[in-house]
Order: sequence, then C-alpha cells, then structure tokens
Amino acid sequence: MHTAILTFDGYNELDSLIALGILNRVDMRVSIASPTSRVRSMNGVTLDAMIDLEEACEADAVIIGSGARTREVVENPAIMKVLRRLDPTRQLLAAQCSGTLVLAKLGLLTDVPACTDLASKPWVIAAGVEVLNQPFFARTNLATAGGCLASTYLATWIIARLHGMEATKDAMHYVAPVGEKEEYIARALRNVTPYLEPVLS
Repeated sequence: MHTAILTFDGYNELDSLIALGILNRVDMRVSIASPTSRVRSMNGVTLDAMIDLEEACEADAVIIGSGARTREVVENPAIMKVLRRLDPTRQLLAAQCSGTLVLAKLGLLTDVPACTDLASKPWVIAAGVEVLNQPFFARTNLATAGGCLASTYLATWIIARLHGMEATKDAMHYVAPVGEKEEYIARALRNVTPYLEPVLS
C-alpha cells in the first residue's frame, strides 16, 4: 500500500509531517509528493519531494496537506490538471485544513460536508461546501480534517481503512504521549470510527 502526502510551497509542517510519522508506523510506503523537487514551508523548512504529483495520483491513499499558498495552488491550471486524476472510486482521498479547498475545487465535495480550519472556512464555503464544526468527517473514500493536530485523525482513518483496527491502535500507541496513550487512542477512535467503511483489499 502507498500513501502520498501532497505538500506544496508554503506547506504547514504539522499537516504533512505528523501524518508522515504516524503512517510510517505500519507496513506502508509513505511519500511526500510535490509539484517541484523542493518545497519550503510557511516557517522556512525545506523538504525534498520523494515523488511527483503524477505518481501521487496513483497511490492507494492521498492526503492533501494545508499551507499558506493553497489558494495559489487551486488557481494553478497545471497543478489542477494533474490532480483531476484523483479518484475516490479507486483510492482514499483526505484533506487537511486548506487542503479541503483543493477537493472542493476539484468538484469532489459536491453534496459532501467537510471539515477545515477556521482561516480556510470562508474559502471552502465560497466554493459551495458545507463546513462542519468538528475536527473530522468522512464519507465513503473522502475524508477531511480541521485544525493542524487533527492530522492524527486522517492518519488514523487511513490506517484503519487500509490495515485494520489493530494496526491503527498499534500506530497510535507508539506516537501517543506516555501516561496518556489510552486516552489518545480512545479520542482518535471516537472521532474516526463512526465514519469507517470496510478495510480496502
């Protein structure tokens, strides 16, 4: 199984790297995917892309990360042309904060409510999407999360869908704070479990 994390210039480190760390706790290939060979975060952290967007569109699961320049991304015809290959009928698609705007502009959230961060909320609403006041929501193979630390819920959802509940609990147990592990696992499952579909084969 392969998960790609779409990471653009101006990316939010918490969105891309927390998910990367959690997803790497299971037997899964996880790749940072970018339209250029190197991207710089909103705080100046540079990352080298592991794959390009074309390869990312073939992954089993794709997370669209957030960042300070997402509105520029959705106005970039070259990027959006590639991303139109994303297909929730054959892969899991998840979006973090302003990444939800990308799903909206791709027309993938028609009649699907979504989560996003407070700063991105007006843009997502303007794109015709109902924004929920909660950290996570999923319907079939589409998931969205709002708030940087809600990236843990996207990772939880993807692991549960691709590898099952025991792998999910093991991954979350590894990363959760000592002395609070059961609490963190329970919170993640409380937010994600109501939206789980069967494990993908």
